[in-house]
Amino acid sequence: MSDVTAIHKLVQKRIELKKEISKIIVGQEAVVDQILLCVFSGGHALLVGVPGLAKTLLVNTLAQALGLNFKRIQFTPDLMPSDILGSEILDESRSFKFIKGPIFSNIVLADEINRTPPKTQAALLEAMQERSVTIAGQKYKLQLPYFVLATQNPIEQEGTYPLPEAQLDRFMFAIKLEYPSFAEEVQVVRQTTSDIKQSINPLFTAQEIIDFQDLIRRIPVPDNVIEYAVTLVSKTRPDNSLSNDFIKNYLDWGAGPRASQNLILAAKANAAFTGKFSPDIEDVKAVATGILRHRIIKNYKADAEGITEEMIIAKLL
Repeated sequence: MSDVTAIHKLVQKRIELKKEISKIIVGQEAVVDQILLCVFSGGHALLVGVPGLAKTLLVNTLAQALGLNFKRIQFTPDLMPSDILGSEILDESRSFKFIKGPIFSNIVLADEINRTPPKTQAALLEAMQERSVTIAGQKYKLQLPYFVLATQNPIEQEGTYPLPEAQLDRFMFAIKLEYPSFAEEVQVVRQTTSDIKQSINPLFTAQEIIDFQDLIRRIPVPDNVIEYAVTLVSKTRPDNSLSNDFIKNYLDWGAGPRASQNLILAAKANAAFTGKFSPDIEDVKAVATGILRHRIIKNYKADAEGITEEMIIAKLL
């Protein structure tokens, strides 16, 4: 199959995928779009939203529609790294045997990731970056495709451990879930309080998703689009000559080079989803908020004046 044909096929498959997800998930169009961009770019996503917005249900539905294995890890203060990665046990023949943990799956839902101490949060780092884990000096490759979709509740701060910047940077997108509209909530209540059961049809195989990820990486990008993405990220750094007074006034730290890489990858996926064979500056702008919001660190002045990350990013576009 030529790349042109493959992009047309991806456009069609994405439409079918969204239709399948909408059988269970009402609304949340922008959220689903960003998660799909993340999946087909080979990244990880952090879902931030209050309880009851169907974050877990969304990830579960997505895994079924993609035809992938899915495991959920409920993060708690007493969770240990071995509970996620797995551990060695002594079997009947008195030899050590490795029992794989829930991290060995295609899609891992890290539910309430900020509820567990840094030692356990860090257990995900190697898996997210290298697609492998090391246990007792032995390296184990994870099955591809591999995605970590983590959820975080922004309300409760008591008994939580904020993710360190190094780990936040490993997430391609930080996606905010908002409350549904009145009409959407009516539909949610109607659907979830009846006895009608919807079945989700798997539309992909694991190999198909890997092939589409490779296709997106092969998409050519004009130099001016790469330069725009790098300039945009450079503007977030207060000590950079490209940043303006607004940034210097309200930001302590800007985004790193991983943000530039992710902007281009997500722009490629965004272009492919709309049937384009190369991304333009509009594609970079379309994905900028989700990619930059968790990579910029505001100062106390921004907090005092009610300046949000989204307002800062909007000033840069």
